[in-house]
Amino acid sequence: MASGGDLSLTILGFLNERPMHGYELKSRLTALTGHLRPVSDGALYPAIARLEAKGLVERHEEAGAAAARRQVLTITDAGREELLRRLREPADLDISDQTRFFALLTFLSALPDPADQARVLSRRLAFLEAPASFFYEGGQPVRARDEPDPYRRGMLLIARASSQAEKEWLRRRIAELNVPQ
Repeated sequence: MASGGDLSLTILGFLNERPMHGYELKSRLTALTGHLRPVSDGALYPAIARLEAKGLVERHEEAGAAAARRQVLTITDAGREELLRRLREPADLDISDQTRFFALLTFLSALPDPADQARVLSRRLAFLEAPASFFYEGGQPVRARDEPDPYRRGMLLIARASSQAEKEWLRRRIAELNVPQ
């Protein structure tokens, strides 16, 4: 969640589910990807302030569990429209970067049209089906069987297995979404 793009998307996504105070929102963000990309207060609260300044999020005070009052964040209609736009038309980086794609996938059910969901998943599938590797030799991707280093070979084998599993799931889900309802 280091970059502003996916942090804004996840803030809007979680607030689309229900209003939350900052601590609860941070807990949800940390549970989603905090083990990969920790979310600091120095990133979260300025991102919330930017969303507020754009009219995408509103803040109001409510009584807390104890005597202290707390600030509750709510997505606005404009924020919901922005969330749906970003889900419907994700940036290329939101498709190619696994962590950003998983953040997008977390909220994809918010798109009401199954055809829009299928288009996003099809973009990810096309990305995964393009030849790629962590390592190249002579402009060609290095295959796991040709990699002499056991750790690099391990990276390639793990990535291939993960990619295969994701592609299988994507194909099944796209087929389900394309069934007339």
